[in-house]
Amino acid sequence: MIKKHTVSFINAFKGLKWALSTQPNYRIHIFLSGLAIVGGMVFKISYDQYLLIAALIFIGLTVETINTAIENTTDAIDTKWRDDIKLAKDVAAGAMLIYAIGAFAVACLIFIPKIINLF
Repeated sequence: MIKKHTVSFINAFKGLKWALSTQPNYRIHIFLSGLAIVGGMVFKISYDQYLLIAALIFIGLTVETINTAIENTTDAIDTKWRDDIKLAKDVAAGAMLIYAIGAFAVACLIFIPKIINLF
């Protein structure tokens, strides 16, 4: 039983390693997440704000990972142009876009007042 779970963890880490090494959007998300963490330190955000930023980071990575999985699954089904596959990819990308807009709005609510206070 433990061996089965160990294999599952190993496979999951391989998938994450692949996503990080091959997907530009994944790397952008990691970069922006790092900026948010550094910004939190620079502007001394509250513990609750750090929790919110951490949740946004992990949810964003999750949504991006699911989006990547959907894109790769649809490519495995058929690499030829198909309207149904395009729609699946577009909707998955749309989910990430909705998330990114919301995360950006929350980050603005946290950081803009801190930036304004500098002046």
